[in-house]
Amino acid sequence: MTKPSLSLSLQFADKRHREHLPRHKVARWIRAALESDAEIAVRLVDADEGQALNRDYRHKDYATNVLTFDYATEPVVMADLIICAPVIEREAQEQHKTLEAHYAHMLVHGALHSQGWDHEDPEEAEAMEAREREILAALGFDDPYAP
Repeated sequence: MTKPSLSLSLQFADKRHREHLPRHKVARWIRAALESDAEIAVRLVDADEGQALNRDYRHKDYATNVLTFDYATEPVVMADLIICAPVIEREAQEQHKTLEAHYAHMLVHGALHSQGWDHEDPEEAEAMEAREREILAALGFDDPYAP
């Protein structure tokens, strides 16, 4: 079985972690979560932009780690993944993870959202977290939900 194709746009409005996100790694992490071909834009933002987007589109007035704007799932997945660099940095420190591991997790998480995965109820959350663990283990990362 061939891997899904990925057209990737990688944008750095916040450049603080650019060295942790080389294009080939970002593409590999996202592609690992894809079940079909995709066109995905990843934009790294600062806390102000992250908060404004979360407030304007989700009505939650704080910066969050990843926002997924999914536009289509067939025949090609089309989505924007917004990653808030300061939130990722803070969470990685709090969770005792490397920046690379946390970015990989959030990109896999966002890519799954772009394909319809969700975690609104406990059953969905359990299924999504299991899929994330499986993908990240295949990529060589530890369980992102381990204490």
